[in-house]
Amino acid sequence: MTTPALRLVEHLQPSQPSQDGDGVKIKRIHDFGGGLDPFLMLDELGSERPDDYIGGFPPHPHRGMQTLTYVIHGGLTHEDHLGHASTIRAGDAQWMHTGRGIVHSEMPLTDHQGLHAFQLWLNLPARDKMSAPTYRDVRGSEMPRLVEGDSWLVALGGRWRLASGEGVEGPLEALAGDGAVAHLSLATGARLTLAQDAPTLLVYVFGGELAIGETRVGAGHLARLGEGERLMLSSSKGAEALLLAGVPHGEPIAHYGPFVMNTQAELQQALRDYRDGTFTSGTA
Repeated sequence: MTTPALRLVEHLQPSQPSQDGDGVKIKRIHDFGGGLDPFLMLDELGSERPDDYIGGFPPHPHRGMQTLTYVIHGGLTHEDHLGHASTIRAGDAQWMHTGRGIVHSEMPLTDHQGLHAFQLWLNLPARDKMSAPTYRDVRGSEMPRLVEGDSWLVALGGRWRLASGEGVEGPLEALAGDGAVAHLSLATGARLTLAQDAPTLLVYVFGGELAIGETRVGAGHLARLGEGERLMLSSSKGAEALLLAGVPHGEPIAHYGPFVMNTQAELQQALRDYRDGTFTSGTA
């Protein structure tokens, strides 16, 4: 019997300091050229200093993509033009399918450890870019967990499986590009082998140091993995990471600020719609 091929690190991309919203300081990784397809961008918000994030993200528009927000510490309150208003806290997530247009705000809350959260952007295929916007909260208690010793994996969306066969499926089943997202915590000295053959597989390390095969990946780095069926993970110091898997759309990407379309003409239309007040027409 042939042993399933091991997936190795093809490319390492460091996060870059940036800011967004009302001066919120973030670590950002992005590729709007298709290198992370179907993913577009990952922001890490993390600080014990309220001045670094308290301004939050006042009302702003989106079209043509999805966002997934996941909180480690603190919280975020969401409001949008559709009338949704809710708060997520540690372990919870928010999923937003922007479709043809949504205007929303996200304002931070803190706990004794400040704020630590992530926002992931997923590209929508051309056929869905002008679909109706939708929104969903997911509580941490709804997310299934795989446990092996002192290590664990929480599935936000998609299917995740140990090489031994045990698997779980996250509650967010409508992530663009058949997306799958999980939070991994690996104990000191632990090893874990996952079965994952999605064409796109990304690992963002945000705590400690993670070895993917023989490649060590430090905090603040995104690893893009090559082809294969197995993902071998270990850590001598302990590590935390986000795992992202999906199927590329293979379509052209036209991006401007909060809008992600397929052509420049579609981008210009989005800007006109926002400026003339018709951006959310038919979506309320």
